[in-house]
Amino acid sequence: MTIDGPTLRTTSLRLRTVVAIVVLLAVLLAGLAVAVEVLLGVRLRAQVEDRLRDRAAAAAALVGTVDVEDLADRLSAQGLSVRIVQPDGAAVEAGPTPDQLRAGPPDPGALPVPVPRGSESAGTGSSSSGSGRTTSTVVSSAVHEDDGVLTLVSRLDDGTRITLTAGTRDVQDTLVQLGWVMGGASTAFLGVAVLGVVLVVRRSLRPLDVVTSTARSIAGGDRGRRLRPSQPDTEIGRVAVAMDEMLDAVEGAEGDAVAAEARVRAFLSDAAHELRTPVAGVRAAADTLVRGGGDDATREALAVLVVRQADRAARLVDDMLTMARLDRGIELDRHVVDLGAVLVAEADRLRSRLPDVDLTVVVPARPVPADLDTERLAQVLGNLVDNAARATGGAGRVVVTLERGDRGSLVRVEDDGPGIATDDRERVFDRLVRLEAARDARSGGAGLGLPIARGIAEAHGGALRHGTDGTLGGAVFELTLPASC
Repeated sequence: MTIDGPTLRTTSLRLRTVVAIVVLLAVLLAGLAVAVEVLLGVRLRAQVEDRLRDRAAAAAALVGTVDVEDLADRLSAQGLSVRIVQPDGAAVEAGPTPDQLRAGPPDPGALPVPVPRGSESAGTGSSSSGSGRTTSTVVSSAVHEDDGVLTLVSRLDDGTRITLTAGTRDVQDTLVQLGWVMGGASTAFLGVAVLGVVLVVRRSLRPLDVVTSTARSIAGGDRGRRLRPSQPDTEIGRVAVAMDEMLDAVEGAEGDAVAAEARVRAFLSDAAHELRTPVAGVRAAADTLVRGGGDDATREALAVLVVRQADRAARLVDDMLTMARLDRGIELDRHVVDLGAVLVAEADRLRSRLPDVDLTVVVPARPVPADLDTERLAQVLGNLVDNAARATGGAGRVVVTLERGDRGSLVRVEDDGPGIATDDRERVFDRLVRLEAARDARSGGAGLGLPIARGIAEAHGGALRHGTDGTLGGAVFELTLPASC
C-alpha cells in the first residue's frame, strides 16, 4: 500500500552546503571590497580637500605681503592649478590647467615657466609687494568636484578670489588598483575556501554515510544493528537516536506481528480441534438416523446427542465471535446502575440454571454506582460462576463479594474447589486453554470463558486477574471496575 505524503528533497546536501557557503563568502567579500573602496575614496578625497584648504589659508596669509605672480608660482609648484583674481579684476593663472589635471597627474617638466617677479602677465597688471599692506583672511570658501578634479574657491576679506584645482585622477587610479588587488585576493581566497569547505563538509556529513550503511544492513536482515551515537545531543546525534527508536519500535512491532500470527494459527488450530468433536458426533448420529438403524429409544438418544453437540458447537462459535469483537474493539451500551443490584439479579438467574451450586452474594447496604454495560457484566459474572461450578463438580460453594473503594469497585468470585496452581493462574486467561483437571467432555468448556471475561473487563476500563487470600480454599478471581463519573 502506497501512502501519499510530502516529497522529500533529495538534492545533494554536500553540494547545497558548499554552494551556500561559497555564495555567502563571495557576497561578504564583495561587500567588503565595496565598503573599503568607498571609505578609502572618501578618505582620499577628504585629504585632497584638506590640502586645498591648507593651501588656500596659507595663500590668504601671504596676499599683500608677496607678489601675486610669485604667490601663484609657489602654489602651482605643488601640482595645483592656480587662479588669483585681484580686487581690481586683474587675474593671475599658474600651473596646469584643469583639463590637464583631468588627463592625469601633471608632468613637472611640462609645467609653465613662472613669470619673473615684477613683470606683468598678458592682460593683467603687475602688483608690487606692497610691503605696507596687511595680510588677509578667508571670508568664505566652496568646494565642488568635477570629472577628475576637485576645485576650491576662496574669497578673502579684501575682495581677492583664489581658485585652487587639484586632480583626483591619482585617487581614482589608486582605487582601481585596490579593486584589482582585492578582486584577485578574493578569488584566491574563494578558491582556497571551496577546497576547505568541501573537505570540512565531507567530514561533517560522514555520519550520514554510516546511517545509510546501517539502514541498508538492517534492510538486508541484520535487524539488531543500531547506530548508538556517541553524542546524542547534536543534530546528527538526535537523528541517530530517533532512527534507533524507530528501529526498536519496528522490530518490536514485527515481533508482535509474528507472535500474533502464531497465536492466530494456534487459535485456529485449537478451534478446529474443539469443533471437530461436536461436528463428528453430529455427523455420526445423523448418519445413523438417516440409515434408519436402531429402535425408537436409540433414535431418540441420537437425536438428543445431535442437539447437544450442535449446541456445544454453537456456543463455541459464539465465544469465538465474541473474542473477535473484543479484538477489534467491542461497543458497550453503558449506563450508570447500582452494581450491587445487578449482581444480585444475575445471581438469582444463575441459581435457577445451577440449582446444585451454593451461590452466595454479599453486597454493601448502600448502592454502589457504576458506569457499565449490564449485559456484558452479566456475561462476565456468568463465565466466572460457570468456571467455578465446573471446578467444584457442579455442587460446590461459590461466594460473590462486592467491595467499594475510592478508585472503583472490586468484585471477588471464590469457590471451594481444588484451586489453580500458581504457575497456571495467568495461563488460564489464554485462549482455548483448559487445565488438565477440566479436560472432559462433560464440562462443555472450550477455554474461552476467562479470556472473554478479561476482555470485557478491560473494555470497561477495569481488569480481571486471579487473586490471593481466598477464604474457601479454592480459586479466587478479582474483577475491578472504575468508579462512575
